[in-house]
Amino acid sequence: MKVAESSKIDLSTLDRKILRALQEDGRMTIQALADRVGLSASPCLRRIRQMEKAGIIAGYSATVDQKAVGLPVSVFISIKLERQRARELDAFAAAIGGWPEVMECYLMTGQFDFLLRVVCADLEAYEHFLREKLTQVEGVASIESSFSLGQVKASRVLPL
Repeated sequence: MKVAESSKIDLSTLDRKILRALQEDGRMTIQALADRVGLSASPCLRRIRQMEKAGIIAGYSATVDQKAVGLPVSVFISIKLERQRARELDAFAAAIGGWPEVMECYLMTGQFDFLLRVVCADLEAYEHFLREKLTQVEGVASIESSFSLGQVKASRVLPL
């Protein structure tokens, strides 16, 4: 499992304004963004490119409504492994890495080793995922599923 190195990068007030604006509307034109943050287009684009190169801006994507595309069920799954050695942790991460149902996976402290957020069409699809994929991973000691009744808040905008 590859863990990103944490390196503190100093962001200027202007960089933070740019990032906030892009998080709120990633399709904004460079000119509109520059106007919003009080820069001309060229220096604004230069700052964006620098933040992309530094890995601060990791990519661009569209936010898709999971219910609108037929995936209304969100399941949070707590996984406990038989052993918590690096080899077993890496093997689990590799096993679930290619599964499209897994939207997020976190290595955790506490009672469980991993927390997953999985989306699926219905309970039957979740059962299939559980039986055919998750329970087939070597070294899993326990699986605890919690179904979301509804989403109270979702944000992809970091508090910069």
